[in-house]
Amino acid sequence: MGVLGCADIALRKVMPAMEEAGNIELAAVASRDPAKARDVARRFGCAAADGYDGLLERADVDAVYIPLPTGLHAHWAGRALAAGKHVLAEKPLTCDHATALPLVDQARTAGLWLMENYMFLHHGQHRRVGELVAEGRIGALRVFTARFGIPPRDASDIRYSPELGGGALLDVGGYPIRAASHFLGPELDVVGSVLRMDPARGIDVAGHALLSTPSGITAELSFGFEHSYRSRYSLWGDQARLTVDRAFTPPPDQRPLIRIESGGRTEEPSFPADHQFRNVTESFARSILQNADYAPHAAAITRQAELVDRVRAQARLVTA
Repeated sequence: MGVLGCADIALRKVMPAMEEAGNIELAAVASRDPAKARDVARRFGCAAADGYDGLLERADVDAVYIPLPTGLHAHWAGRALAAGKHVLAEKPLTCDHATALPLVDQARTAGLWLMENYMFLHHGQHRRVGELVAEGRIGALRVFTARFGIPPRDASDIRYSPELGGGALLDVGGYPIRAASHFLGPELDVVGSVLRMDPARGIDVAGHALLSTPSGITAELSFGFEHSYRSRYSLWGDQARLTVDRAFTPPPDQRPLIRIESGGRTEEPSFPADHQFRNVTESFARSILQNADYAPHAAAITRQAELVDRVRAQARLVTA
């Protein structure tokens, strides 16, 4: 693996997870700042590449991880695929559906793996939630709700830059949208939405969306940059409601908190902690090494981009 960029998420979470992964060797890292690349390379015991292009030219790099700002993901993912490298890109892979389609086709044509890093999907708690729902623990599912909000960031944060793909919908809104698709399936569609805009910055800082399946199961989603922290989803059935706290960003040493509420009783089944950062890197490598079927993942990428586009297109805009 080569790492294209020295973003905070890479240094704190993903590169340490790669060191723990059983099927990955961290080969090189690149930065716009050569001194920073050298410092990071010493820290992780890998090579410092000569810039982004230099990393893509290295023969010892089979795949790259891209933790750059959102607005740069598509450009460098395309460059990496053209260089014959598999790609694990931070979410969202692109800012819109029209950009996602050719990237997915490029990867498919080249026989390369292109993965959008919604790493929460690789935590075991969501698999267990799916099993509980399938077992009938909540009865017939009626409503899915999800909330992902974080406090305001420093004014210089790239999330506030429209040129770099900033905005709450792309940064935090994608999580509840992706979770809704995960549990409700590919026929989910957007009914309506609201985006709260910051006119001075030219970005959305919060939003709400209502989605529905053809059978009428609804997804009520909220997200934003101007909230107390919340990372939660619930599946509400005709017999019980199941809620997951710290759903999108659980620490690797934290046991999942899953609550099932029914008839005035609350049950909190115990499940082991899990390491979604390590899991996603291992899954990426395993998919390549075992020549996994790329079609389902490609469809998930383009479907996610399409839903984000529809939330944006149908939004009622209000001023922050």
